[in-house]
Amino acid sequence: MTQTSADASARNAFRGGATAPYEDASLPVDERVEDLLGRMTLEEKAGLMFQTIAMIGPDGLFIDDPADQPMGKTVREMVEGLQMNHFNLLGGARPEQIAAWHNKMQEIALSTRLGIPATLSTDPRHHFTDNPGTAALAQGFAQFPETCGLAAIRDEKLVRDFADLARREYLAVGIRLALHPQIDLATEPRWSRINATFGENAELTGRLVAEYIRGFQGEGPLGAASVACMTKHFPGGGPQKDGEDPHFPHGREQVYPGGMFEYHLEPFKKALEAGTSQMMPYYGMPVDTDMEPVAFGFNKGVITGLLREELGFDGIVCTDWGLISDSLIFGEPHVARAWGVEHLSESERVALVIEAGCDQFGGEARPELVVGLVKDGKVDEARLDVSVRRLLREKFVLGLFENPFVDVEAAAALVGTPEALEAGRIAQSRSITLLKNGTEAPVLPLAAGTKVYVEGVDAAVAAEYGTVVASPEEADVAILRMRTPFEERPGFFESFFHSGTLAFPEDKLAPVLDVCGKVPTVVDIYLERPAVIPEIAAASAALVANYGAADGPLLDVLFGRRAPEGKLPFQLPGSMADVEAQRSDVPSDSKNAVFEYGHGLSY
Repeated sequence: MTQTSADASARNAFRGGATAPYEDASLPVDERVEDLLGRMTLEEKAGLMFQTIAMIGPDGLFIDDPADQPMGKTVREMVEGLQMNHFNLLGGARPEQIAAWHNKMQEIALSTRLGIPATLSTDPRHHFTDNPGTAALAQGFAQFPETCGLAAIRDEKLVRDFADLARREYLAVGIRLALHPQIDLATEPRWSRINATFGENAELTGRLVAEYIRGFQGEGPLGAASVACMTKHFPGGGPQKDGEDPHFPHGREQVYPGGMFEYHLEPFKKALEAGTSQMMPYYGMPVDTDMEPVAFGFNKGVITGLLREELGFDGIVCTDWGLISDSLIFGEPHVARAWGVEHLSESERVALVIEAGCDQFGGEARPELVVGLVKDGKVDEARLDVSVRRLLREKFVLGLFENPFVDVEAAAALVGTPEALEAGRIAQSRSITLLKNGTEAPVLPLAAGTKVYVEGVDAAVAAEYGTVVASPEEADVAILRMRTPFEERPGFFESFFHSGTLAFPEDKLAPVLDVCGKVPTVVDIYLERPAVIPEIAAASAALVANYGAADGPLLDVLFGRRAPEGKLPFQLPGSMADVEAQRSDVPSDSKNAVFEYGHGLSY
């Protein structure tokens, strides 16, 4: 299917019904919402309140075997049987294949009794990654540095342009909801999700997130050309105890030893000013505070009291994924992230989330629990209507009822254009942060043809810049690429969350120092977290950091084709003892930092 729009009569052809007032685009949105809401059954309302993962198969295959879907249910089963129509796309394919998959999903949604079009969402797909587990997401899309890299450049216009580019590419394949930006503050150096933040500084994060949201959503209210943003993780998920992540029971506690809760809240205020359409609370359970010690998605004081009443947010609040039911993730059992309310039944957890003020359950496909609560008199159907109105309204203002389909042929031409790919490559180079450049004289930039020994760099790519040699002894300069250390954790899913130590073990550090002792060495470190690198900082001839960059964009900087512009978006601590002594909610709290927040040289 290559249609770019479908009028009311075409939509009704899918279900054989007559045009209803809610399908009349000439009527006010609120009137259309009320008309559709009045036609919905309890089961249809409950289905709208769930959003979960849908897997796209190889080469865009539409998977019809429930055993091959993460939730154990196919999209068709969830749409037709459970009345669901919000899906988080997992997996990758070529843009035109994603577009075709999206249209197939919409055909199923439009064939239901009311023909409510589906909303497709995604985690970020526009960042450079060499992780095979996430690289598929970026297939065909322009690739920029991770969000920390955008923060390192500190260019508000670039962030706006990036978001606008991503918006256009999302629209082309049918994605209408971004499960980002992530604006937690990176004040706990050990936390595994720092690379997706804008760093540790609340003021910078607030400025950049405002442009990010405007690039995706537009200057004013949401419209047909918008991609809605689900900003996360309210009220700030950075200060995790010991840096452990609350996806897992051992990381459930969120702490504020420095008393800086308000500091972590500041970027969210800027997101609200910019008009973010949705908010996602984190899994974290606050401890040793005046807040109720339950995960934020269950926390009425935080969702209703703070977000809704104090800050005035009337948009959609969707929980993080998997608060209600135990589940299998990549075939491994994981308990529900019901931190602080583990003793409650699934139905009781659902009721508590609704009472807290949330509108939608992320990562769940259990609308029967909501139906049961209403039928048992434990939740008023009128309370469901409050959330369903919000969810329906967003579909209307995004123009999904008028244009549920995308043009498959156009998607291939609109996504990953040469201009977009080049913009991503330039941004990768601009984000490179030069931390050290010689002691007595600059080492960088290198002259074309310089004899280089490389590790962690594709020799074929390096040969386009210098003369690649086989050993440090033959080289004028060595170039070593490394990444921030982490502890190996058990379990396939947890292995993606790089946590624990930030210091290189001796068996990894010694070879680096050995090369540094033989030849002037340029060390590049991927800072997915703030690495502890005092020995490398001392021994290297030059030291640079990246936040997601291919070899070419890095070498463009090292050989002077582009100048490094990056500034550290967080402090680099001097030792693990220093890290352990830091307060998790306080920025730049290392007393013996190797490099301070904002450090960055150029030439």
